[in-house]
Parts: sequence; structure tokens; C-alpha cells
Amino acid sequence: MHNNRHPGTTDQTSRTCRAKHWLARRSHALLSSALRGAAYATGAGTVGLAFWWVENNL
Repeated sequence: MHNNRHPGTTDQTSRTCRAKHWLARRSHALLSSALRGAAYATGAGTVGLAFWWVENNL
């Protein structure tokens, strides 16, 4: 009796398949985190530029 769900596949193939499925399930969370990071970076850059402009023009 075999315990392997995919007979004939190697451990490497099985690990690769599991990794792809994990990334597919987590893609929404990964994209959300990337978007949040981009928003924080844009906001921080905007605030930094505003302070720089105030310092140089007042």
C-alpha cells in the first residue's frame, strides 16, 4: 500500500508542487503586503519631500 498521493513523483517534484500551491493560496496576502509597503513608502517620501521643501523655502 502506497502513502504517496502521486505515485511516480520524486520528493523534489512533490516539494515544488507544494510550494506552488502554498504561493497560490498566499498570493492575495503577498500582494496585499506589497501594496501596503508601497503605500507606506509613497507616504513617507511625500512627507519627507514636504519637510525638505518647507526647510528650503521658509
